[in-house]
Amino acid sequence: MDRRRRTRNYLLTMALRTACFVMAYLFEGWLRWTCVVLAVLLPYVAVVIANAVGPRRVSPMSSAGPVDRTQITR
Repeated sequence: MDRRRRTRNYLLTMALRTACFVMAYLFEGWLRWTCVVLAVLLPYVAVVIANAVGPRRVSPMSSAGPVDRTQITR
């Protein structure tokens, strides 16, 4: 599930980058250069977002620590 979310976020960021290239072709002046800068920076942002992994869930048994087997009764 996490991998699907990260893949979707990466693809959305790359779609935005493609749109920035198209807008850089269509616009003039400061807006063109803003689109160019975004198109250059978005791959880095996309990779960082795609590689961001949420906190891992720890099972209750593994977080309890070592078990003293002398105290376990049947």
